[in-house]
Parts: sequence; structure tokens; C-alpha cells
Amino acid sequence: MSRNPRLKVLFIALFIGAANAAEPLSLQPSQVRALGIETALVGQSGEERQGVYPARVLVPNEQMRVVAAPVAGMLEMLAVAPGANVRRGQVLARLASPQALELQRDALQAGSQSALLRQSLKRDEQLFAEGLIAESRLQATRAAASQAAAQASERQQGLALAGIAPGKLGASLALTAPIDGVVLEQGGQLGQRVEAATLIYRIAKLTPLWLEIQAPLAVAATLKEGMAIKIADRDISGRLIAIGRAVDPTSQTVLLRAEVDKGAAALHAGQVLEVEIASPTGQQQQRLPAAALVRHDGKTYAFVQTAGGNQGVRFAARPVRVASQGGDSVLVDGVQAGERVAVKGVSGLKAMLTGVGSE
Repeated sequence: MSRNPRLKVLFIALFIGAANAAEPLSLQPSQVRALGIETALVGQSGEERQGVYPARVLVPNEQMRVVAAPVAGMLEMLAVAPGANVRRGQVLARLASPQALELQRDALQAGSQSALLRQSLKRDEQLFAEGLIAESRLQATRAAASQAAAQASERQQGLALAGIAPGKLGASLALTAPIDGVVLEQGGQLGQRVEAATLIYRIAKLTPLWLEIQAPLAVAATLKEGMAIKIADRDISGRLIAIGRAVDPTSQTVLLRAEVDKGAAALHAGQVLEVEIASPTGQQQQRLPAAALVRHDGKTYAFVQTAGGNQGVRFAARPVRVASQGGDSVLVDGVQAGERVAVKGVSGLKAMLTGVGSE
């Protein structure tokens, strides 16, 4: 490949002479074309707004509960609908269930059998004490009573695990709210036959709420737990409580989790919105192509256009601080949104800055 373009860059740099980094670099339009310099507006590269990232509202796991059918049956009453506020212990639905009747019947029978054998054991203990029966009969009665008591306990535990309170046969099964909260979802319809563990209602306490935020890897690397966040254009704020360690392979973003402690009542679970995250340095950071930066004397510079027109163009070599880098872009402090920065032909500007040709 021809080296003429590089010789041309060296010739122009030497012709103009070495320039101090604090002094603007002045170029004629012909020199700009020869060096292949192109510029772009900071913050208008087509990417999302700087410091603003998409987020989704979630309910913290520990604040959600599910009301499910403990056994198979038919929903004969639904007392609330999504959006309703409920209190702990409030009856939300009633379930007519033959299986529940069977469990109640078995528990009643086991309890009666256990009570009968306890009475028999008490009588045989008295008869044995009076010498009227053999010890073997007492031992057999004691074993039968122990077995019946164990079976009765098993049936009672089965009722408890199914969420069925012991009672009279024939009563429908009441499903109650486990916490104070709001009904988010209704999973069954009146008259529907459902299987065991079918969702009937999903209930949640809606204060505080979580935000799941998708942030670029380069941005996530600059953040710390406890940093403040704010919903864009709204008086709703919170703080970061977790920064993910896994990167989405498609979007190359990291999942951030924030807790909203101010204005949570104005949000809705599942809502999608935008979140503002301030720079850790207190300055507004901007994203630039990595090719827009050069290093000289241990410092990093971007070439900001300070003047331009038919008579010539001027660039200022401005020191910047690189906050993070990911792929072909960097996040920097030192330039402002709306400023025009050289993004191509930067090697020629560096040659003018240093007074030597680009290597």
C-alpha cells in the first residue's frame, strides 16, 4: 500500500510547526481535507441520552405472595379483582372440592378411631392392674392406640399442608390473603375447575419497589452500590442496591437493581421507564469513539473544534479523563454535549500537536 498519505500528513505537520497543547491548532480547509479530518457532535451519535437508561419496575420477591388452590376443585366464589387492596386473613375465594371433603372425612375418622383406642387402653390398664387380663392384651391395646394416634396426627398434618381447616363435612374451602397488599393478578375464573397448586391470586406489597436497569458494561464499571438514581422527568428517586456481575451477550449490558424509596406509589409493577444515573465525579460524562482520543506526555486529549468556516478551522487539544472503556467507545469527563469533536484524521492533529509525524 502507498505511504503517500502518511508522508503528506508529516509534510503538513512539519510545515505548520510544533504547537503547544494549550494553543489552538489552525487549519485551512484544504489541510482538513488532506488530513481526512471529520467531526461529530458530542452526545448526538444516535445512542441513548447520556446517563439515561431503560428500566423496568418490579416488586421485591419478599413482598409477593401467591394464593393457590390447595386441592383440586371448583371456584364457587371470587371476592376480589386485580387492583383491589386486601387485608391479611381476608377471604378472597371459596373452593368446592371433593378432595377436600375426602381429607376432612379421613381426618375425622382417624381422630375418632384414636379416641376410641385411647379409651380402650385406659380400660385395659385398669383391668390389668386388677389382674383380670394378661399383660399381652395390654401391650396389644397400647400398640393399637399408639398407631391410631400416629395416623390421626398424619391426617391432621395433611389437612394443614393443604390449607384446610378441620371442620364439618360439606363446607367449602376458604382461601384467605396471607399479607396486606394489592391484588396484582387473578389466575382463575368463577366456576372454573382447577387442579391443586393452580394460581388463584397474586398479591404484593407495593412499597418499596425495585427497578431493573440495563446499563452498558462501561457505565456499570463506574458505579457503586448506594449511588442515587432518579426517574427521568419525575420526582421519584432511590438508590442502587445491586450491580450485576453477568453481561448480556446480545446487548453487552449489565443488570442494575435499584430500590425506589421516594414516590413508589406513583409506579406500577411491570412499567417501563427511563432512569437517570449521575456521574460518580459529579460531572456529566460523554461517550466518544476511542479513535477520537490521543495520548501525549502522559495525558489524554480530545480535539474540540472551537471555530470553523470557509476561512479555516481551529481545534483545541483538550485534556479529558477516561472513566471507562468498552469496545470501540469510551466514557470521558472534559467535553460537553453539543460540542464538536474530531473523530477521524486525529493522527494528523496529533502530529501537529507534537511536531512529529504519526507512527
